[in-house]
Amino acid sequence: MLATWSVSLLRRDASIVDIVWGLGFVLVAWAAKFVSGASGAGNWLLLVMVTVWGLRLAGYLAKRNLGKGEDFRYRAMRRKHGERFAIVSLYTVFGLQGALMFIVSLPVTLGQRETDSGAGFIALLGFIVWAIGLYFEAVGDAQLAKFKRDPRNEGQIMDRGLWALTRHPNYFGDSLVWWGLAIVGASQGAGLWAFLGALVMTVLLVRVSGAAMLDRLLAKRKPGYAEYMERTSGFIPLPKRSGRVRSARPDQPMRQRRPDRESPRAQ
Repeated sequence: MLATWSVSLLRRDASIVDIVWGLGFVLVAWAAKFVSGASGAGNWLLLVMVTVWGLRLAGYLAKRNLGKGEDFRYRAMRRKHGERFAIVSLYTVFGLQGALMFIVSLPVTLGQRETDSGAGFIALLGFIVWAIGLYFEAVGDAQLAKFKRDPRNEGQIMDRGLWALTRHPNYFGDSLVWWGLAIVGASQGAGLWAFLGALVMTVLLVRVSGAAMLDRLLAKRKPGYAEYMERTSGFIPLPKRSGRVRSARPDQPMRQRRPDRESPRAQ
């Protein structure tokens, strides 16, 4: 994260921290693998799972955000702190994310040890949970990106596909990915510490920098979003709550001005 901070100063764009987030876990996973020297099937499974997730997330955010300017969150910080932004961002953005990465990656780092269990039933269960999570995350991101590319959807609410089941399918999927990794990590000797990483990631996604924050912002800025909140589950995919509000369909557009980027993965 220190290297990323240095690059952000040269580019005058702290948004790159969002892209490096996924890559950081990949680097941590490979470093733990080489340091431990563990070579069991479960160890390799854990490594592949983290690598696939991290590279996909980093690639998606890089394609979406590079060349679009600095995220509004960091622009606001830059205006607030002025010349002190560099040192403030080191601690409150890059340093904080580095600390969180250390905790969240516990199932990956502690799971890289030699065990007699191999990649058994529990590891398989974790892989299935991870795969379901990756599906929700990747498909949710792809559906939203396709929706935004269509000019006819300008100013409308994305409430189709997975977004009809949950307001944040990508965040739900991200959380599930880490619970899957925790299960595999626990089967490889990480113990209950593996679940601390998944719990912290879930709290971040639900209560801190993910779903809750976006819901507050979008409810204020985006016409029709409050209605979307009423009829759609906030996190766990559930059937639509029918008969309460009008759906935001193409023949009933909810127009608005184009907002700033609330989040790298927001509506």
